[in-house]
Amino acid sequence: MASRIEDYALIGNRMTGALVSRSGSIDWFSAPRFDSRACFTALLGTPQNGFWKLYPTDEVKRIERRYRPGTLVLETQFTTAGGKAVLIDCMALNAGRTDILRTVVGLEGRVSWRSDMRPRFEYGSATPSIERLDDGRYAATAGADRVLFAASSGTCEKNAALISSCNVAAGEQETFSLTWADSWHKPPSSPAVREATERASEQWGRWSGRYKTKGPYGEAVLRSLITLQALANPETGGIVAAPTTSLPEEIGGERNWDYRYCWLRDATFTLYALMQAGFDDEARSWRAWLLRAIGGAPDEMQILYGVNGERRITENEATWLSGYEGSKPVHLGNAASGQRQLDVYGEVLDVLYQAERNNLQAGAEAWDVEVALANHVAKIWNEPDDGIWEVRGGRRQFTQSKVMTWVALDRAIRSVEDFGNEGPVDHWRKVRDEIHSEVCDKGFNGKVGAFVQYFGGDTLDASLLLMPQVGFLPACDDRVQGTVAAIEKRLMSDGLVWRYDSQTSVDGLKGGEGSFLPCSFWLADVYVLQGRRDEARALFEHLLELRNDVGLLSEEYDLHGNRQVGNFPQAFSHVALINTALNLDSDRKPAVSRSSR
Repeated sequence: MASRIEDYALIGNRMTGALVSRSGSIDWFSAPRFDSRACFTALLGTPQNGFWKLYPTDEVKRIERRYRPGTLVLETQFTTAGGKAVLIDCMALNAGRTDILRTVVGLEGRVSWRSDMRPRFEYGSATPSIERLDDGRYAATAGADRVLFAASSGTCEKNAALISSCNVAAGEQETFSLTWADSWHKPPSSPAVREATERASEQWGRWSGRYKTKGPYGEAVLRSLITLQALANPETGGIVAAPTTSLPEEIGGERNWDYRYCWLRDATFTLYALMQAGFDDEARSWRAWLLRAIGGAPDEMQILYGVNGERRITENEATWLSGYEGSKPVHLGNAASGQRQLDVYGEVLDVLYQAERNNLQAGAEAWDVEVALANHVAKIWNEPDDGIWEVRGGRRQFTQSKVMTWVALDRAIRSVEDFGNEGPVDHWRKVRDEIHSEVCDKGFNGKVGAFVQYFGGDTLDASLLLMPQVGFLPACDDRVQGTVAAIEKRLMSDGLVWRYDSQTSVDGLKGGEGSFLPCSFWLADVYVLQGRRDEARALFEHLLELRNDVGLLSEEYDLHGNRQVGNFPQAFSHVALINTALNLDSDRKPAVSRSSR
C-alpha cells in the first residue's frame, strides 16, 4: 500500500521527478519527462505496478529526514537497534540524462540494508525482461523503455526484480543508481554516484543562493522556490502543475486528474512569485513559453499545454490500476485541455502587462498577440464557459470568468496608456465598462450579500477572493467585504477555504473534495489588502503548519483525515505561499502591486 501523500518527498532533474517515501520507497517515477510513461507506479496501484525500496532490514526505531539546505538532495536518517545510517536520494542534473542516485552512509554502529528494485513499465502494466550486462550492471527492458541498474554491493535477479543487500558501519558507503534510456540505443554508462550527488547539491546551492533569505518566512519561501524550479523545464520554460497524476482530491473519490501539464491560469501568480523573489531570468523563460504556446490565433488558445507547448492531451483511464487508496479512475492526460475558460485571457494579458511593468520588456510580436487576444475577448466575453475550476457539469455565466475578461481588456488599455502601445483603446474601454457593469449587476446577489459563483445563482465561489487582487473593486468596497464575510461563514472550516460547495450540481461530479490550499492563501492576501494583518499572518502560519516535514504541499487538505490530498507537490500551492509571504513581509507586495494602477 502506498504511503500517505505527505509522507513523500520529491527528487528531480527538472525534466522529471520521483516521489520517495519516508520508508525509502520510490513509488512514482516517470521518464524521461514528467508526462512520460511511469516505470514505478505503486503509488497508484500495488507493489506489482513497480517500485524501488532501499531500506534497513533491522527494526527501525526512528526516521528523520530533510533536504540539504537550498537543494533538492534528500537525506533520510534511519536509527535502528544496531546503529544509525543515512539514505541520500537525488537525481543528477545532467542535460540529456535521467539518473536516480542513491547512497547509504553509515553513521553509528552497523546497519543492514536491502534494495528491492521492481520496474514495471507503461504505468505498471508491462513486466520487463532483465539481463546482466558484461560490466556487471543489469538492464530491464520492455517496449521502448529501459533502465540500467548499478550497485556497489552484490545483486541478484528474482521474479523480474533486482535484489541487493549490504551492511554499512560508521564511515562506510554503498551506492546505487538507476538510469533510464531508450531501449534501442546502446546502454549508456552509469554515473559515479557520489560525485554526481555532490555536483547536484552544488548546482542547486548555486541557484538557490541567488535568493537572499529575509524575514521570518524566508526558509519557507526558498523551499517553495526550489520546488517551483524543480517543476520548470530548463529547455522550454514550461512549468508543470505537479509531477503526478490522479492523486485524489477525496480519498476513494473520482476527482482524480492528471496535472503533469502547464496551465495558463497560473501565469500571473507564477510570474509575480519569480519576479518579486529576484528570479527575472526564470520569469522571462516562463513568459517566452507562454507566448510560444499561445501561437497566433486567439480563438485556438487552450487552458493547458504540454511542457513543450503540445496541444493534443487526450484523456484516458488506466483501468489496470486500482488507484491511490482505491481512488478511481486513474487518468492519463487531461480532457480539460479542450474546455473553454474565459478567465485565461485575463491571466495571459495580465502576465504580459505585469512583465513589461516590471521591466521584463518583450518584442513587438508580444504586443501583436495582446491586441489579438483583447479584440477576441471583446467579442466573446458574454458567452458561457466552463469556469476557473474546469467543471464538467455544463457551461454557465461564471462571475469570475467575467471578472477576468474585464482584466484582459483593462490590461490591454493600460498597456496603451502606460507604454505607448497602439490599439483600439476606445472600443476596449467601452466593452470593459460594460463588463464591469454587468458583473456588478448580475454577479452580486443582494439576498446573499455577496458576489456569487454565476449570474443569477446564490452559491459562493472562493475564486471571487481575487476580485480586489486584480483591481476589479477595492478591498474596502462593501460588496467585496460582504463576499469575504460570506466565504468566511459558508466556505471556511478550521481556518481553511473550500473552492465552492461541491454538493451542488455545478461541477457534474460525485462526492466532495478537500479544502483548496491556494484559496486559503488568497484569503490571507485579501486580509492584507483590507488591513487585517494579524488575521492574515495567523492564517498564513496555520497554512505553513500543513506542509510536510520537508516543506511540501499538495493541492488540497482533508480536514477530516488531517492529511494532504490532491496531486503533489502542487506548484500552485507553492506559488500562492510565496506570494502571501511576500505580501506579509516584503516591500514588494504582489497583491498591492497587481491591484494598483
